[in-house]
Amino acid sequence: MPAVVLIGAQWGDEGKGKATDILGERVQWIVRYQGGNNAGHTVVLPDGQKFALHLIPSGILTPGVKNVIGNGVVVDPGVLLEELAGLEEKGVDTSGLLISSDAHLIMPYHVAIDKVTERYLGKAKIGTTGRGIGPAYQDKLARVGVRVQDLLDEKILRQKVEAALDFKNQVLVKVYNRKALDPDQVVDQVLERGQHFVHRIADTRLLLNQALDRDEIVVLEGSQGTLLDVDHGTYPFVTSSNPTSGGATVGSGVGPTRISTVIGILKAYTTRVGSGPFPTELHDDMGEYLRKQGGEFGVTTGRSRRTGWFDAVIARYASRVNGITDYFLTKLDVLSGLEKVPVCVAYEVDGRRVDEMPMTQTDVHHAVPVYEELPGWFEDISHCREFGQLPANAKAYVEYLESIIGARVSAIGVGPGRDQTIVRHDVLG
Repeated sequence: MPAVVLIGAQWGDEGKGKATDILGERVQWIVRYQGGNNAGHTVVLPDGQKFALHLIPSGILTPGVKNVIGNGVVVDPGVLLEELAGLEEKGVDTSGLLISSDAHLIMPYHVAIDKVTERYLGKAKIGTTGRGIGPAYQDKLARVGVRVQDLLDEKILRQKVEAALDFKNQVLVKVYNRKALDPDQVVDQVLERGQHFVHRIADTRLLLNQALDRDEIVVLEGSQGTLLDVDHGTYPFVTSSNPTSGGATVGSGVGPTRISTVIGILKAYTTRVGSGPFPTELHDDMGEYLRKQGGEFGVTTGRSRRTGWFDAVIARYASRVNGITDYFLTKLDVLSGLEKVPVCVAYEVDGRRVDEMPMTQTDVHHAVPVYEELPGWFEDISHCREFGQLPANAKAYVEYLESIIGARVSAIGVGPGRDQTIVRHDVLG
């Protein structure tokens, strides 16, 4: 059975957790392939229980599914243990969670440097979560990172930490006027935490490819979104990894020829957390309305999300760079009660109409949305379970988006609950 990739098609927070959870009842493996605990998924079960996940794949809430933290993820041991404990306290079976031996660890010095760097940058800050994700990826690419497998060899771990702190303590003390970190304390803390999950360490590349050979379904789950990709996003206001579908194969060890379906998740409007350009952002009462109606506050940080109308330019861009075959449109219910619903169909950049994503950072910052207005609807749609049950204007809105974003809309979210979904096409065949 081919693998399926699930990615955010905007700036993250599109509702990937719910989509993964819905697919989870029919799949055998769910893999988180990039990012760290700077992201979050919220899943609401039919009994009303709400789960906020940061590192662990959403499939952990579906009995029988094996969950993998892939090699492309950076793992904070303390956060992992805290998340596992929270799930187990609620009766969730976590025994099926495995961690790639090649995933990198977020070390205490990564968090320390991340926080002081953002404060030092002031108005020029990127808007990171301060959780050490960027510095961990920097060390990974500089080939001085600490990997999960190093927990199995204290000698190697100690050598790596001592070498790292020889330099990083100089930065903390002499540049940022902070206290130096003690290598022995860092090693002891990481080993103590690691002993609680060393039994989960595995060669997940091998296991996933063997599962595909057995015709099992593997879902590769990205965090954040397309426009936060370090290569394809609104650089430099991006994350430090590749949430796009290309990152799925690198971050999991599943080859690209084994992927058949790429599902993009879109909100029926647009949100963004942190700094950076956002052409359709609303700074008025309507922006606040979308924020309140949609509960737009970060799962990980609690920060208010910036809100705006649906942007078809970035949706078309996401379709192209990810090779999206199907879309899952979430939070359509949030738009109920509006007389008109604007959709951004193009940009105006310095007097020119631009129908596709601008090439330069400058042009993205200068982009002014060109809107088409569609008639709204006032009916409550949270009870709808078939496309035909939606009000005529809600159906027209979905069909209009489908016609201009480059891929079909196969599922529609009409509420936060696991069962509040309309399925138009079976993406698993």
